Amino acid sequence: MQVWKHLKTITFHKYLVMKGCFAVGLYRQGLLHDLSKYTPSEFWVGARYFQGDRSPNNAEREAIGYSSAWLHHKGRNKHHYEYWIDYCADGGTCKRGMKPAPMPDRYIVEMFMDRIAASKVYNGKAYTDGDALTYYEKGAGRMRDFLHPYTRKRLEKLLHMLAEQGEAKTFAYIRKRKRRGFH
Repeated sequence: MQVWKHLKTITFHKYLVMKGCFAVGLYRQGLLHDLSKYTPSEFWVGARYFQGDRSPNNAEREAIGYSSAWLHHKGRNKHHYEYWIDYCADGGTCKRGMKPAPMPDRYIVEMFMDRIAASKVYNGKAYTDGDALTYYEKGAGRMRDFLHPYTRKRLEKLLHMLAEQGEAKTFAYIRKRKRRGFH
């Protein structure tokens, strides 16, 4: 097990998200981000499957067919779009019997910060402001079915803005929108 390396990785990731959230005025979310990663059901799985260049959840998924750590994590952290997926109330008019709910803006911003931090952690010194968008676009096919149009529009706007205009301008835009109540 790579306990120390995993602890350093998740703590650095949490620090980067906290730093981003603080920069846009989301102090509570910055402090509370991903605390469930330190619980035994997530931490020990992460340490067991740690690789350093990608999520240990993917390695667990490959090894046993699912990720117990991810199932625990997504149900406790509102910055993951999977948290906002519910069954359809109307029967069969939605994809695969599931329907996304719109995420509140503060969680969309935290999800955005989470993607930046993951890109910085896994890409290291090679990180660019376009990496979070690239990461999103790799998984966008399966994600788009499960993102509410409101959530998708706002997340994609932030990712494109980051890639095209950089972190300083994007964070300033978020701070300005937050002062207005996001809507």
